[in-house]
Amino acid sequence: MGGETEIKFEKIDECRWMIPRSGGMRVPGIIYADEKMMAHIRTDKSPQQVANVAHLPGIVKYSLAMPDIHWGYGFPIGGVAATETDGGVISPGGVGYDINCGCRLMTSTLSLDEVRPRIKELVSGLFRNVPSGVGSRGKLKLARSEERKMLLTGARWAVENGYGRPEDLEATEEGGFMPGADPDVVSERAYERGKDQLGTLGSGNHFLEVGYVDEIHRPDLAEKWGLWLNQIVVTIHSGSRGFGYQICDDSLQVMTREYGRLGIELPDKQLACAYINSAVGREYLGAMACAVNYAYTNRQVLMQWTRESFEQVFKRSAEDLGMDLVYDLGHNVARREKHDVDGREVELCVHRKGAARAFPPGHDRLPQKYRDTGQPVLIPGDMGTHSFLLVGTRKALDETFGSTCHGAGRMMSRKQAMKTAQGRSIAADLAAKGIFVLSASQATLAEEMPAAYKRIEDVVGVVDRAGISKKVARFAPIGVVKG
Repeated sequence: MGGETEIKFEKIDECRWMIPRSGGMRVPGIIYADEKMMAHIRTDKSPQQVANVAHLPGIVKYSLAMPDIHWGYGFPIGGVAATETDGGVISPGGVGYDINCGCRLMTSTLSLDEVRPRIKELVSGLFRNVPSGVGSRGKLKLARSEERKMLLTGARWAVENGYGRPEDLEATEEGGFMPGADPDVVSERAYERGKDQLGTLGSGNHFLEVGYVDEIHRPDLAEKWGLWLNQIVVTIHSGSRGFGYQICDDSLQVMTREYGRLGIELPDKQLACAYINSAVGREYLGAMACAVNYAYTNRQVLMQWTRESFEQVFKRSAEDLGMDLVYDLGHNVARREKHDVDGREVELCVHRKGAARAFPPGHDRLPQKYRDTGQPVLIPGDMGTHSFLLVGTRKALDETFGSTCHGAGRMMSRKQAMKTAQGRSIAADLAAKGIFVLSASQATLAEEMPAAYKRIEDVVGVVDRAGISKKVARFAPIGVVKG
């Protein structure tokens, strides 16, 4: 990473720290964190990346980072930046390799007492029915013509082909579909990598988790969203698999050649970018939208197979089991949105990399069913720890382009985690806590061990106190499927 300078921090309040403009920074940087978290963040390379992002042409207001910030490719993970659509740039490093990686939360009518005695049977069924692991191949084999339809319509394709219900789409961000997808700009290599991976969980930090509601912070919203104490819920965390990875890789190769030719000066070549309205910029956006739609479809299919797994174990229909979708929310996406900048409503391209939307009540981009409550925001913990459901706020819209954190955020690299876990059975450690885990790889369990991540309570505590999203409920796991 080039262009490194000494990063200075100015404390704004208990939850925000500013990196003042210096050198070629066009805007200041702001990191959401408390004193405790800043002690670690200061030792990481990610604040330098926050400053580097502030050099992007067309960036407005701030280069932002959420409390789950850690070092990433170009942008920090947890980074948020908005650029003007007229004269600004799009940077694949501000979206990430796993395009539209995200989470969906499902409810049920089952209680903890009903499910805990059968958790091994249930997790084993999920492990059989939901392909997982590095390079895992799914049960769906689409002809190219059908694959193109899926890339153009997203989760709508899944529902139309029997994977779920129409009401699932209303509970999915943007209806499970991003417009502007262009299958013609996707490389043959991306098609090849993606053709067998639709309907797969993947590896790394992806998971399928059976948990229960163990705390409720907003009884009014919990009731409206169908949640109650000791209720069994399911979280699915996955993305666009090798298809999205290849699209990112292809685009970075093109943009790394292009941005220098255009005279764009950047402190780090990993921020390679193109003007949004250029041919290269439009091609990336068209390919990215394909990957966004692939990921929505992937999670929709995974949810259908999850429903079927519950049906097999409990001998009741998914409808009878109340297996409804609360919300599906992506966290590696760039979107065109309208935001207030210096008193003017401006169309911006909002990059959220390892950050999630948190829109408030009344926002016109929310599904009608959430228009009066604000948007559900699902924040998954790392394997074996709590997860949280939050709600979006007006303050987020004013301060962070309607954004909040997306998870716990790593404290250790995967290599460090493997070294720390040496000689231990992570599955046995989790079993001792009452959590049954099945994984395609023991190495993945070690890489994703809870100690490798920040405490989810600390991360969520910052965004809650800062007011950019507010706690609604907390979930505790009892069964996990890992890649």
